[in-house]
Amino acid sequence: MLPEILPRPAPITLDEFRARRRSLMASLPADSAVLLPGASLVTRSRDSEYPFRQDSDFHYLTGFPEPDALLLLLPGREEGESVLFCQDRNPLMEAWTGIRLGADGAVREHGGDQAFENAERDERLAALLDGRRTLYLPLADGEAMALADEVRSELAARVRHGARPPEALADVSPLLHEARLIKSEAELALLRHAAEISARAHRRAMHTARPGLTEYQLQAELEHEFRWQGGSGPAYASIVGSGANACVLHYIENRDALGDGELVLIDAGAEFDLYAGDITRTFPVSGRFGDAQRALYEVVLAVQERAVAAVRPGVTLAAIHEGVVRGLTEGLIGVGLLEGEVQARIDDESYRRFYLHSTSHWLGLDVHDVGGYRRDGEPRPLAPGMVLTVEPGLYVPVEDDIPEAFRGIGIRIEDDVAVTADGHEVLTAGVPKRVDEIEALMRKA
Repeated sequence: MLPEILPRPAPITLDEFRARRRSLMASLPADSAVLLPGASLVTRSRDSEYPFRQDSDFHYLTGFPEPDALLLLLPGREEGESVLFCQDRNPLMEAWTGIRLGADGAVREHGGDQAFENAERDERLAALLDGRRTLYLPLADGEAMALADEVRSELAARVRHGARPPEALADVSPLLHEARLIKSEAELALLRHAAEISARAHRRAMHTARPGLTEYQLQAELEHEFRWQGGSGPAYASIVGSGANACVLHYIENRDALGDGELVLIDAGAEFDLYAGDITRTFPVSGRFGDAQRALYEVVLAVQERAVAAVRPGVTLAAIHEGVVRGLTEGLIGVGLLEGEVQARIDDESYRRFYLHSTSHWLGLDVHDVGGYRRDGEPRPLAPGMVLTVEPGLYVPVEDDIPEAFRGIGIRIEDDVAVTADGHEVLTAGVPKRVDEIEALMRKA
């Protein structure tokens, strides 16, 4: 019997993509324009490319799936405010790489007002931007800046004939990223699905783990589930770190054998319709925690559960992180890895030997999603529709002054959490994290 296949959630509708474009244009002056390039294919080696993945901002506004596209938003334009340039229809190229939508397909299937193939871009782009006083674009994007320079130069050369080049360039990214920070109900459904796929993959890895297998074999189990359930693959490079490898925060070599008596830390999540899951679990390769492992794990778990419980509107990530630092420092003193008073060890940052990173980041179309963490210099309060991770950890170096039983133990526990009107929703509750639950699941393997 084949493994269960989860029902797919509904995709983002054309109406929602249109509403996003309208909302962005409504925030701009009437005589402005937006220029936003999509992603291009990236060479892997010689004539082989990496699998294409659309730029997240471009996807957010269009849902358009092809490379080398360009979006113009032209508020107030009678012929249509949303103009898309896309790859040319080309029977020879399509025989190699698949059918292209072309201009007609782009309008029909992705809801733009007008579309043109890229063969017409040089001819039309300057005319479309003529008379727009401010051009909004991602200022950090070299392609966008080059296009803006070309348009302004072309129009400047025709000023005597009445052309009016854009007078100013402005960064569209902060506006887009603030919009992306608050997820719609359709986005939350996709994030729930990515989280459920990710949770199934982590459970599968727990079932599979045993001494003598390798980190890459657990990675294969994870990523098989991602693809089996219709995800595009991992949302980021999967981390499978056993033993002291778990103390390397972004360990991705995943090549060592799983040792009897070791813990293994897995930080991995599926991408589904470009939305990311992001889960970390730490569990014993042999199915049972040792005494020192359990003592340290229970410290991280208690802190993580309190931090998740603290997520609600009005709270800040800074406040949650402060609580995590205090709880981990208390725990480090309790197990003997630090000495003295809790506040003193926080003040002198002794805890940072064992806890090096922040507790949370935004989650969405990017695994480290966009949106500011501060407003007017102050930590911003959480609001309904935000989605974040909660991921405290402890990482004990292999050094002579560390009690031997704790050396090389790395533990992180991470969940994805959506802020709701009255609290929060844990999207990744489908994978166990308590000691007895993990050990029970692994006994069934």
